[in-house]
Amino acid sequence: MSSITQLQGNILSPEGWIAGSISFNDLITDISGGVFNHDQSQKLPAGSFILPGFIDLHVHGGGGQDVMDAGEAVHVIAKMHAQHGTTSMLATTMTAPAADLEAALSAIGRACLARRSGGARVLGAHLEGPYINPGKLGAQPDFAVAATLEQVDWLRSFAPLKLITIAPEVDGHLELVKILSASGMRVQIGHTLGTYEDGVAALNNGATGFTHLFNAMSSFHHRAPGMAGAALAHAEYAELIPDLLHVHPGAIKAALRAIPRLYCVTDSTAASGMPDGEYMLGRQVVHKCMGGVRLADGTLAGSTLTMDQALRNLVTLGLDLAEASLRTSTYPADYLGMTERGRLKTGCFADILVFDHQLNLTAVYVEGEQIDLNLTHA
Repeated sequence: MSSITQLQGNILSPEGWIAGSISFNDLITDISGGVFNHDQSQKLPAGSFILPGFIDLHVHGGGGQDVMDAGEAVHVIAKMHAQHGTTSMLATTMTAPAADLEAALSAIGRACLARRSGGARVLGAHLEGPYINPGKLGAQPDFAVAATLEQVDWLRSFAPLKLITIAPEVDGHLELVKILSASGMRVQIGHTLGTYEDGVAALNNGATGFTHLFNAMSSFHHRAPGMAGAALAHAEYAELIPDLLHVHPGAIKAALRAIPRLYCVTDSTAASGMPDGEYMLGRQVVHKCMGGVRLADGTLAGSTLTMDQALRNLVTLGLDLAEASLRTSTYPADYLGMTERGRLKTGCFADILVFDHQLNLTAVYVEGEQIDLNLTHA
């Protein structure tokens, strides 16, 4: 057993803030101290803020590498995001030909077998396409196809598919939503031209979330609420990109009021952690400039967001730090049914973040291993 590490500070536990100490090796062994109530109206107590590690369920790339590059790419991506506080993640694919998906998922599957030192834990894959509506590709390449159970079973033979994005209005997809949901896979609605009624039907058949809420889905209108309206009216969970570019702050606030367990993702690309320039997103060339990533025609194509910045953005929008942590750590863990991550509690994995009072990230521990924060990318 590895030696015990102890940190002092203001610890965000499931019961509230604790001024005291947290001890851990690969698991949290003890949390001790006094519980106190902390909100924005009170003077901030002395000491660092100690939060659970971030869980990002939508990661395409980082550090110049794309998940679809296969090979060692996922390890580079996991390392870059760990340096920004992501302690576990789902490697996310693009719509692509079957051979490309096989290569990418095979690499993800190998990465899931053992965490490489210095990187985030790769929990599995988020299959974002090819089972989407070809009329709502967003930045996805034009390789959309209708899904079959045989195809999905073939793909999940290469890696654990924890999440799958599906357009439910495509012929045959609604029945598949029911089958996959019954098998334990989380099915999300996304890249869809479906109506409000299509969304409600998908939820009634077992779908549990929405992929990058508001983006690449039929929008809300008061006489045709669309897929966004179905999410706002009925969803318990949905993912959202809080880079303040994909979604207007007002729309984020509306979603926060409507969806109890709205959680944040980065939808990050190879351009994350890198200087401006050209990068690949699957088979697409994307351009990073002015803090965003776009196709040549100007279409938003993923983001350069990191989860530490997502947390800061939520606080800027008015959330207190505890709620911002729920939406970047606990709720995504809950969505995947993981009780051993996303919270600081005895017996949970020692996925731990330390922030100063300006919310600068000062330390990251993944399953007890301290991560080197000396970033190697611009």
